[in-house]
Amino acid sequence: MNALPPERIAAPAARQSPARLALRRFLRHRLAVAGLIVVVLFVLGAALAPLIATADPNATSWSAIRRAPSATYFFGTDENGRDVFSRVIWGARASLAAGFLSVAVALFIGVPIGLLAGLAGGWVDALISRIADAMLSVPFLILAIALAAFLGPALENAMIAIAISASPVFVRLARGMALEAKATDWVEAARALGNPPWRLGLVHVLPNIIPPLLVQATLSIAEAIIAEASLSFLGLGQQPPAPSWGSMLNSAQRFLTQAPWLAIFPGLAIFLVVLAFNLVGDGLRDALDPRSEKR
Repeated sequence: MNALPPERIAAPAARQSPARLALRRFLRHRLAVAGLIVVVLFVLGAALAPLIATADPNATSWSAIRRAPSATYFFGTDENGRDVFSRVIWGARASLAAGFLSVAVALFIGVPIGLLAGLAGGWVDALISRIADAMLSVPFLILAIALAAFLGPALENAMIAIAISASPVFVRLARGMALEAKATDWVEAARALGNPPWRLGLVHVLPNIIPPLLVQATLSIAEAIIAEASLSFLGLGQQPPAPSWGSMLNSAQRFLTQAPWLAIFPGLAIFLVVLAFNLVGDGLRDALDPRSEKR
């Protein structure tokens, strides 16, 4: 039986789509897969909170104040006798909503502005870049706190503040990728054929900058979750008695010695979900890098 030539053996691998190759590289990244599993578990827990929670997160019981974790109260109870496990599960909704929605709005704001700056050039690029640089000169969390304080204490206002604070990163990223893509031969050819700037940006540039935007969005979700917890801790995010990991930590600081579980479980939830998103972001960065296949 004659052996197949090398080019015939390599043909199936060469025919694999870029998406399939990226998925294969991602699945080889064990920490990224573990992070994705944790993210999925948190998302399912938030979506199925009414079914998973063992009690009403806002129901108080004066006979069960600061009970230690047990078979009845998995994570114990707080200073008002509320079930901490149920509040952590319901609090995931506020944190994940702030993470996903804030970053989605930041993408919606930052990417078009960044593409406009990169493709238009001239004074438009200079003006947009200086505004983005001015916003980036202020630490992300400080800017979010200032905007949230200006808008008023509410979860919706906190998400708006986080979205505005995160948008300059996407402006700079989209601008840089647009400038790089604008210098390529295929974009020059599309411009020579008479394509208007908006078509160049949407059809020829945007699809090619989606991978780095996806990686940055994943990492920004982790930052947004920390920002939401910080704003809620300061009283600028989710308002009591609605559960939020940040507000739970704020209440727990008065009972760190008597009831440490009040801080351990919401703090552990923040740690796990932020770590998981960062691991997923690292895995996506490696999977979507074309140079990874050569390693």
